[in-house]
Amino acid sequence: MKELSFLKIEGSGNDFILFDNREDILKITPAWIQKICARRTGIGADGIIVIENSKKADFKMRIINSDGSEAEMCGNGARCAAKFATLLSIAKHKMIFETIAGLINAEVFNQEVKVNLPDPINLELSKTIVLDRKPKTVHHINTGVPHTVLICEDIVSIDVETLGRKIRYHQDFAPQGTNVNFVKITDKESISIRTYERGVESETLSCGTGSVASACICYLLKKVYPPVKVKTAGGEYLVVNFEEQNSQIINLSMKGPVSVIYEGKIINNFIGGKNVYRLYGSLSDSF
Repeated sequence: MKELSFLKIEGSGNDFILFDNREDILKITPAWIQKICARRTGIGADGIIVIENSKKADFKMRIINSDGSEAEMCGNGARCAAKFATLLSIAKHKMIFETIAGLINAEVFNQEVKVNLPDPINLELSKTIVLDRKPKTVHHINTGVPHTVLICEDIVSIDVETLGRKIRYHQDFAPQGTNVNFVKITDKESISIRTYERGVESETLSCGTGSVASACICYLLKKVYPPVKVKTAGGEYLVVNFEEQNSQIINLSMKGPVSVIYEGKIINNFIGGKNVYRLYGSLSDSF
């Protein structure tokens, strides 16, 4: 019988269940992830974050989506991981940690966390795809994970679930698929976005790498200038900053609020390969 503590932390509406697995006691399977991330029958989250030992940084962050698939990177997840690491004294307020997408520098302030992200790659501006037998102009960029950005005059009435799913699974982005961001430009310094997130397979209240991707695309289209204030679907704001050098985006960073919303424990009992567990926890206002 293993007792596993966790914190549930949200970053601008993206919520995650975080575990300290430096002793390698957590048994992870897609079915288990799906069960604890279920909104009505489990803890409920967009995914889980697992902190592991690293030989080249303060720790290693693994981000696993609610469908059980592992992501290369997650901007809001990285901010939540940094907050978690300071609360458990895994790292100091300035830290560096390992992800599949590369090493991430982070700094934790009182209620906000700033992360520096890898330079974006695989840029394709004004890419034409055929959707429902009609051409549609999109923009594609990888900010740790692939994102497809659509500039829209109105994002309130868009059917994010239907259109986002069609683009996410479009043959032009196979086999890995893509996240999809619907963006409205507010002014020269701010945008609003809604995101269909790969792995969650639904609209999420916020997406860090999507906010970064959208800010970069809008800048490259000469619509906005950094720092860019990004309003997420959850109503909170992320500030995305960067520089341009030789037509390349460099020195990317993202800063925004992070909150601990729940703490608890999972009792694990593996019998005949079947995971039986019960949850208990309490709302936390101590952070």
